Amino acid sequence: MRERWLLLRYTLAENPVTLVALLMLALLLGTAAFGPMLVPFDPLMTNTDVALQPPSATYWFGTDQLGRDIFSRVVVATRLDLLIAFSAVALSFGIGAVIGAVIGYFGGGLDRSVSRGVDVLMAFPLFALAMGVVAALGNSVSSIVYATAVINLPFYIRLARAEVSVRRNLGFIEAARIGGSGHARILRVFLLPNVMPPLVVQASLNLGWAVLNAAGLSFIGLGVRAPTPEWGIMVAEGAQFIVSGKWWLAAFPGLALMLAVFCFNLLGDGLRDVVDPRSRT
Repeated sequence: MRERWLLLRYTLAENPVTLVALLMLALLLGTAAFGPMLVPFDPLMTNTDVALQPPSATYWFGTDQLGRDIFSRVVVATRLDLLIAFSAVALSFGIGAVIGAVIGYFGGGLDRSVSRGVDVLMAFPLFALAMGVVAALGNSVSSIVYATAVINLPFYIRLARAEVSVRRNLGFIEAARIGGSGHARILRVFLLPNVMPPLVVQASLNLGWAVLNAAGLSFIGLGVRAPTPEWGIMVAEGAQFIVSGKWWLAAFPGLALMLAVFCFNLLGDGLRDVVDPRSRT
């Protein structure tokens, strides 16, 4: 444990940007956990008397066309967007890691057939594929999670396959076979834990893509339905008012979306420094 803390301290000292990413992540998670209890207004409450008010001391981010407080809606939307992103990435991570490890370990016809299927899946424009999945399953949060998990699945399959293929004939695996360990135990105990670091880095990057994918689906009307607070919906609703000078309707949810993606990208770089010795001096 002490060595892990020293490594983390060294990484933060060498790359202060990682500390910024951790602070941003803490802010996002704190907002998602406690934000809905602390917002000054009900995010669904309408009041046309104060519709389209610019940012002020009362309404920090202004109000939308129905008089709803944009700050409260942006804060409350954090929980839903992060829930979708983390759920989708966890689902694709778990399934993809297992499938990739199995085909990388056994190889042969199973490896070739699954790999060709992954190639076909990646040949589709991923966002268009997500649109098709949501259109088939219906507009719901679970549909967005499944669609986002499907388009992220190939990354984990290919990465886990490559990492396991390199390690499956190494000395410690041969020793495990000679010691009587079966295929399932070798995969579970010796191979999967060893390929987790690069998969975790990939997962942190996929979190940003997942947030963008969920917001994009909502932006085009295939995601979360109004009036539920969600960043993509809020940007879509505010876009029509930009030409009339009501910039705050789209600017603040768009800024929240940008900061979330930026945070996960920086976090991926920091995790890479921690898990890959070659990236450290």
